[in-house]
Amino acid sequence: MTDRTPARVGVLGGGRMGAGIAHAFLLAGSDVTVVERDQDAADAARARIEQSIDASIARGFDGSAAQLRRRLTVATDAAAFGLHGLVVEAVPEDLDLKLEALPRVEAQLAADAVIASNTSSIPLARLTETLERPEQLIGLHFFNPVPASTLVEIVVGADTAPGLAETARGWVRALGKTPITVSDSPGFASSRLGVAIALEAIRMVQDGVASAEDIDLAMELGYRHPTGPLKTTDLVGLDVRLGIAEQLERELGPRFAPPQLLHDMVADGRIGRKAGRGFYDWKDGS
Repeated sequence: MTDRTPARVGVLGGGRMGAGIAHAFLLAGSDVTVVERDQDAADAARARIEQSIDASIARGFDGSAAQLRRRLTVATDAAAFGLHGLVVEAVPEDLDLKLEALPRVEAQLAADAVIASNTSSIPLARLTETLERPEQLIGLHFFNPVPASTLVEIVVGADTAPGLAETARGWVRALGKTPITVSDSPGFASSRLGVAIALEAIRMVQDGVASAEDIDLAMELGYRHPTGPLKTTDLVGLDVRLGIAEQLERELGPRFAPPQLLHDMVADGRIGRKAGRGFYDWKDGS
């Protein structure tokens, strides 16, 4: 069977992650509908996605920006998902938000449509609590920034329908990305390992072991990580890291307790590149 994405794909949430996911499916040939909470957020989501489309064309993508824009719909009502075979939930990493959002999406879909959560740390077993068809939920954990990242983590829950994981692997390959498959557990594989390394790096800065730059260089040159854990934390967002760490601490215990420095930096608004400052100064846009 040829790897291809569904003809119609929905994305709930048009922030940085949701916009990136929408952009990826557009480039793969799907018609995409993004649903946001209100018209201002919808307009901002459209602007983000169209900017990504223009960047892809500038980088040499073989397609028409006008055609890609015509295949994008941005709405404020989940009823717009009615004819879609796949909807990717990309709301913030908050259990209550997801538990409210997922059944609202499910109510609009056909019985055989799939919902994929972009959760990076919340077990699917928690997310199915409010669903009528838990077998139609799977995890598709994209990485930030979506256009540049080549990895998608497929999370298979205890209730996930047989064969759905293989179908999802085909979708990921059709996006030009590489799938890995993990069973449902807190933090899955990527967040659990990535956060563990990042938290220890933050503790080292807090304890004065070395500068952020030198800690990152140790991992980049000594272990061939393309980007060190502190610069990666700036790119992901310290607020996002904090939320995941707190979730993992609740699920897995005190070894994932966030360092005080992380709490302090988030409280001070030093949450990484999107705020212009974190462990690094990003005010020049680099």
